[in-house]
Amino acid sequence: MKVEFFQTLAAVLRCGSFAGAATEMSLSPSAVSLQMKQLETYFGQPLFDRSALQVRPTAFAHEVSATVQGTMDALETLRRRSAPVVEGRIRLGVIEPMQVTVLPGFTALVRESYPKLDVRLERGRSSALVDALRSGTIDAAVVAQPETGASTRIRWTPLFREPCVLVAPPDSGSKGVAALLKSYEWIRFDTSTIAGSAAADYVKRVAPEVRSRIELLSIPAIVAMASRGLGVSVLPVPDSYLLSAFPVRVLTLGDSAPSRQISFVSRVAEAEDRLVQALLDCVSRAVAARG
Repeated sequence: MKVEFFQTLAAVLRCGSFAGAATEMSLSPSAVSLQMKQLETYFGQPLFDRSALQVRPTAFAHEVSATVQGTMDALETLRRRSAPVVEGRIRLGVIEPMQVTVLPGFTALVRESYPKLDVRLERGRSSALVDALRSGTIDAAVVAQPETGASTRIRWTPLFREPCVLVAPPDSGSKGVAALLKSYEWIRFDTSTIAGSAAADYVKRVAPEVRSRIELLSIPAIVAMASRGLGVSVLPVPDSYLLSAFPVRVLTLGDSAPSRQISFVSRVAEAEDRLVQALLDCVSRAVAARG
C-alpha cells in the first residue's frame, strides 16, 4: 500500500471532506475517493460512513491515520539521526504573511535540527518568488499556490489551506456579512494576489454595489483600518497577535468562503536535495506546531 494513500487519508481527516483533501493534495476528488476505497479494501472494513449526505470518517479511520503518523514520525526521527550532516547555504523565499506566522517557528527548528544550514531569506509576492525560483535566484519558497495553472516544471508540496474571513469595526453591532459590506466601505486586499482576487470575487457576489476606494497588500494595515472604523475587508485569517493589538469583529464566511492554498515549492530536479528537504522538514513541522 502506497504511503501517499495514508497522507491523503490524513488530509481528508484534516480538511473534513474529500474535496478539501483533493485541493490540499493537488488531486482530483475522484482520485481521493479511489485511494480511500483502496485503503478500505486493504483493511477489509470501511473508513467512512457514506449513509448521510456528507461522508464521515469512522473511528477506525482516525485510528489508522494516528498509527501511520506515529510510524512516519518515528522513521523521520531515525532518518535525521542517521543522515549525513546537512550543511551549506540555501535561499528560501517567503511571502509576507508567513514571515509572522510560520517563519519564527521555522527558524527555531532550523537552528535546532540543522545548525550548520545557512538559510538566506528572500521576501516577495508569490508570483515574483516563483519566477525567482524558476530563474535560480532562490532554491525554494513558501507561497500561495495558484488554484489552476500551477507550473508542472516545479514541485508543489501543500502545507495548509487558509480560509478568508470578514473583519469589521468592533462596534459594528450584530450585522451580517452582506449588511456590513453595504454599510461600510470595502477595503480591498490586494487583488493582484491569489487571496485578494478570490476575496474580490466573493464580495462582488455577496454585495455587488459595494463601495471601495482603498486597496492594500498589508494585512496588519487593513486590520488596523477596520479597527478604527474605516471599513470592512475580506482577507486571510489574521494572526491572534494582530487581533489583540487591533480589536475587530471577525466573521466566518461559511462553505463558500474564499481561501488560498499555502505550499512549499522547489525545482523538480532539486526536490530530493538534502538542503531542500531540510527546509521542507522544518517548514512542515513549524506549520504542524501552529495547528
